Amino acid sequence: MLVNVGIVVTGGAVRLTKSGLGCPTWPRCTEESYVTTPDMGVHGVIEFGNRTLTFVVGLVALAGVVTAWQLRPRRPRVLGLAVAVLVGIGVQGVVGGLTVRMQLHPLVVGLHFLLSMALLALTYAFWWRTRPAPAVGGPRLPVLGWALTGVSLLVLAVGTLVTGSGPHSGDADAARNGLDPETISRIHAAGVYLLVLLSVLLLIALRRRGAGPAAVRAAALLLAAEVAQGVVGFVQYYTGLPELLVAAHLLGACWVWLATLHARAHAAVPPTQLAT
Repeated sequence: MLVNVGIVVTGGAVRLTKSGLGCPTWPRCTEESYVTTPDMGVHGVIEFGNRTLTFVVGLVALAGVVTAWQLRPRRPRVLGLAVAVLVGIGVQGVVGGLTVRMQLHPLVVGLHFLLSMALLALTYAFWWRTRPAPAVGGPRLPVLGWALTGVSLLVLAVGTLVTGSGPHSGDADAARNGLDPETISRIHAAGVYLLVLLSVLLLIALRRRGAGPAAVRAAALLLAAEVAQGVVGFVQYYTGLPELLVAAHLLGACWVWLATLHARAHAAVPPTQLAT
């Protein structure tokens, strides 16, 4: 999970430093070279460095497949998740190449980010299923758990539209999606309010149903992540979207998404069933 979060943040750094087309083509960095050249300057180094990190993430995913294969008794679901992560990284690399080929079109950039969130979900599921199963299950709140996940995903999707309407395009000549930044930001904020409300309801429900401390902590962690992310979001919006705060907001999006998955895992399915 950590390396996947890392490459999301470094991908954001590519965009925030206007290095999105530092390597102007793909899979080569230039028409003549697979690597950056001195005349491409710092933007080429940044873009090529982010491409190189894909291989690091792929090696970690491959190690996960090997680990899952060596588990005794072998657990098909765990192995399947590990393979899905490895395949997903390859798909993500291709989509990353398409973003360059399509001159950082905001919809493709948004898809690139959402695929990263899908990979985080797969890596989280892999991690969760390799944990020792608790002796007893917890209270089942599947509808609330899945509603929380759906709204969180919707907030992420609308967030990509906010980004696509804003100034940080990754390159001075990259297109924008044409949406009004203020309007789409308000829609994004409304989704966040709904997400916070569902998180509060989950925390209350878990407490009232006598959930274990781990489940309550998961819901509390999600609420804390949302509040922190909301503060960063409002500050960045009213201070003109400074790069460091935008990067912090991107990292916070990963935190909120992982915290959502963790809360859903405790709420939607009894832990004893997640160990198979």
